This record gives sequence, C-alpha cells and structure tokens, in this order.
Amino acid sequence: MSDEVSTQDTMRERADESRLKLWLLLGANRTFVTVVLSVAFFALFVGVGSQLEPPLSELLEERGVIETLFSAMIGALITGVTLVVTISQLIISEENGPLGEQHRRMSEMMDFRDHVTDLVGKPSPADPSALLRSLIDATDSRAEGFQESTDSADDGELAAEVDEYVESLTGNADTVREQLDGAQFGTFEVLNAALDYNYSWKIFQLERLEDDYGDVMDDDHRAAIDELRTALVMFGPAREHVKTLYFQWELIDLSRLILYAAIPALLVAGIMFTFVDASTAPGTTAGIENVLWLVSIAFTITLVPFFLLSAYVIRIATAAKRTLAIGPLILRGSQR
Repeated sequence: MSDEVSTQDTMRERADESRLKLWLLLGANRTFVTVVLSVAFFALFVGVGSQLEPPLSELLEERGVIETLFSAMIGALITGVTLVVTISQLIISEENGPLGEQHRRMSEMMDFRDHVTDLVGKPSPADPSALLRSLIDATDSRAEGFQESTDSADDGELAAEVDEYVESLTGNADTVREQLDGAQFGTFEVLNAALDYNYSWKIFQLERLEDDYGDVMDDDHRAAIDELRTALVMFGPAREHVKTLYFQWELIDLSRLILYAAIPALLVAGIMFTFVDASTAPGTTAGIENVLWLVSIAFTITLVPFFLLSAYVIRIATAAKRTLAIGPLILRGSQR
C-alpha cells in the first residue's frame, strides 16, 4: 500500500499524550480543576512561606505587606469582573441583531437541517448529540455500501485498501456512538465525543483512493464514494456548530461563576486590608505561624476567580486548537 489507510482515531491517540493530561485539560469538571489549582497554590504558598526568613510576622511589623497585597487584589478583582462582564456582553451581542439578520440565520439553519434530513432519510434530530450520532450512522452505512461496491472489483489491492479503510471508519464510528449515547449538551461530553471522530483523515483517504484507483473504478464505485464523502463533509459543519454553541455556553457559565466568586473574594480582601495585622493571629499551628495560615487562606480565596478563568480557558483553548481546521487539513505532525 502506498499510504497508511487507517490511523489513530481518538483524540488521545492522535495527540500522543497521556490520558491524565488530556483529562485535566479537557475532560475533568472545571470546578474540580479550580479546586485542584487552589489547593496546590495554597500548599505551595504555605510551604515556601514557612521556609523563608525572616518570618511573615516580622515582615508585617516592618512593612505593610498585607495592605499592599490585598489592596492590589481588590483592584485586580474589580478589573477582572469588569472584563468578565464585557465578555458576556460580547457573547450576548452575537445573538442580537435586526430582523433580517435573524431571518438569515434561521434560513441557514433550516437549510442545513434539510440537508441532514436528505442525508439520513429521516427528520433531522434537534438534540446535538443525536444530530452528530445520526450523521455518524450515515457515514457508517455508506462506508459499508462503498465496501460492497468494491467486493467485485478486479483489483485485489483496491479491495484490500477499501476493507482496511472501512474497518477503521466503522470502528471509529462505534467508539464515538457509544460516547454520544446519553451525552447531554452543556457538558463537555458531546464535544469530546465529536473530537474523537477523525472525519478529516477519512475524507483525505477517500479522495486518495479515488485518485489512485480511478482507472479501475466504475460508475458504481464513484457514486458510492460521492455518497460517503457527502456524509463525511456534513459532519464537519455540524461539529463546528456544536462547538460554537458549547463555547458560548461555557463562557456564559464562566462569567456567572466568576461574578459569584468575586463577591466573597472582595469581602475577604477588604477584611484583610482593613482589620488584619501582625497581632491578629499570634502563635503557631503545626509549626507554622497562624498569621501565615490566615494570609495564605485569604490570598487563595481572592485568587479563586482567576483559577476559575484558568480552568475554563484551558479547556476552551485546547479544544479550539484541536479543531482549527475544518475538512481534510492535517495540522498535527503525528498524523502527517
């Protein structure tokens, strides 16, 4: 065979990265990731602070460390909340528009649903996971039709490559269908499953097969290829639409959560700035100054909005990077 027909299909296999890393970047609950970041920061702050000289209690007597630290945090929190509100307004503004624009959007969506209906032979599903699953079912059934059309071909190498191609496609389809089963939009499960369907590589290999064996293919072969290509091509914009809606959903959730977290963070920062000094928490606990425990807890709480932002942006940026290209463009070096 001149090319490798099958390839690693799932996102983890294509990325050649550890399951734990991808789970933290994409799959893990964002609240859990925020808690992990907060706990790690708190532990590092306490650990480093307890080893430095002079101790924090002496620094508080000589310099206004708490006032400087938490006055800066108050300014950062107010600025951050303002930025979040701006992001929310930008997202909402995309949904607003004159009647003509709304009519155009509706017409384009209904046109796409009509195409899906023609493709799958039944009304286009309204649920995003069911929509993606129906398109995958269509590619699966058309791939089997393509394989049947080449069973009688005189070229044994063509039949062998098509068998390998269809086996790779149907195996990938089964995996993604299982992931989409019961997946609810609003969680990452739907988009995560869509990322595991390597449709771009399948389009490229289908075009290569048509080019390499065009001289031995008849009209039935080419018709089967066109039908399969149509189904694969339709999956691309469907996935991008689901991804866009999910990103908007996530950014709206992020905006709301940051606003919720910013209020107690501002309260803690204000209390620390106004009322706490070196004499507020005398003594030690577990060999560490109580004032260091207090400052570490308060500082971590004021950073929770930033940790929330980091957790959500990491997922959105990672998913966006892995879906930069639509169609048969292979950006990742491990697949070239």
